[in-house]
Amino acid sequence: EIMSCFVFFCFFFSQAPLQKTPLFDFHKQHGGKMVGFAGWSMPVQYKDSHIVSHMHTREHCSIFDVSHMLQTKVHGRDRVKFMESLVVADIAELKDNQGTLSLFTNEKGGIIDDLIVTKTDQGYLYVVSNAGCAEKDSFLMKARLSECKAAGLDVDLEFLEEALIAVQGPAMSRVLQKGMKEDLSKLTFMTSTLSTVFGVQNCRITRCGYTGEDGVEISVPRSRVVELTEKLLKDSEVKLAGLGARDSLRLEAGLCLYGNDIDETTTPVEATLVWTIGKRRRQTKDFPGADIIVPQIKAKTARKRIGLVSTGPPVRQHTPILSPDGKVIGEVTSGCPSPCLKKNVAMGYVDAAFAKNGTAIQVEVRKKAVPAVVTKMPFVPTNYYSG
Repeated sequence: EIMSCFVFFCFFFSQAPLQKTPLFDFHKQHGGKMVGFAGWSMPVQYKDSHIVSHMHTREHCSIFDVSHMLQTKVHGRDRVKFMESLVVADIAELKDNQGTLSLFTNEKGGIIDDLIVTKTDQGYLYVVSNAGCAEKDSFLMKARLSECKAAGLDVDLEFLEEALIAVQGPAMSRVLQKGMKEDLSKLTFMTSTLSTVFGVQNCRITRCGYTGEDGVEISVPRSRVVELTEKLLKDSEVKLAGLGARDSLRLEAGLCLYGNDIDETTTPVEATLVWTIGKRRRQTKDFPGADIIVPQIKAKTARKRIGLVSTGPPVRQHTPILSPDGKVIGEVTSGCPSPCLKKNVAMGYVDAAFAKNGTAIQVEVRKKAVPAVVTKMPFVPTNYYSG
């Protein structure tokens, strides 16, 4: 049932000819079941079932192809100023080779995309944003670049052709360390380094991911990504995983999917992403939509993103959320049966009065009201490596 829903979700997004990642043929050779997702042909699963793949990531280690993501370098003396004119984070305060999750916002306070910005010691910012938003993100950055250049700022953009793979799970560190000279125990969550990995030079390794497990994302030259993936797969603990497992893993970890859980009609405060807004940026109010977003931090919002748990039939996107007396108080934005918890997990938005953890609510599944409870996220504890 999870898979049929996810496959439908993928096909729903695919109309134009699909782009192919450098691992496309490799996926087909390894039994990848390909679907359209965000304009790309991507594996939704391999020979293993989605649940086996999900649990393998939690217990061992999986490789996900994320080459469809947009990777950008921001060069120039004014690169931080440029980036801070588009996002809510305090980029200036980042240490060398440290990254942060941030948000592109619009003048109405809505979220254009979520992204990770890393301040490298190579004289550029390394930015990774979502495949589904690649066109509007690049348009946004190019438009701002023109304005900055016209104002005499020193900044330039470079859109990368590199492949990107995510290696996720508790065995990642042991597996990867065999192919690296650097000591991985010094690379903590949300930090990044340039390295040679299993003989493949010029790889950027960032300790982050979308599963809640310890993991890295490796930006690797396109011509070498198959070779690197094959070398990683030589370890018996490592398997390939697809979009199906990626979706249920991120939901258990309480992480938002752009287009489902956050979009241009959602503010960071409604989405409970206030922590992404730098303290200095709240004072200076010099990011897009700050006049709307900053007052919301104190004043609260009419609706709020919550997690919920239910039993019985699975809860899907657009499922109505009801008060105990049956009134519609919100809507589910993401939901699936949790392979780890053996219950249904979901996130969505409700009227703020019902947002407190532990609140008994209902979800309307197949025209029936099913009991649910507002639950703290992540649903499954995260295992990020902090040293």
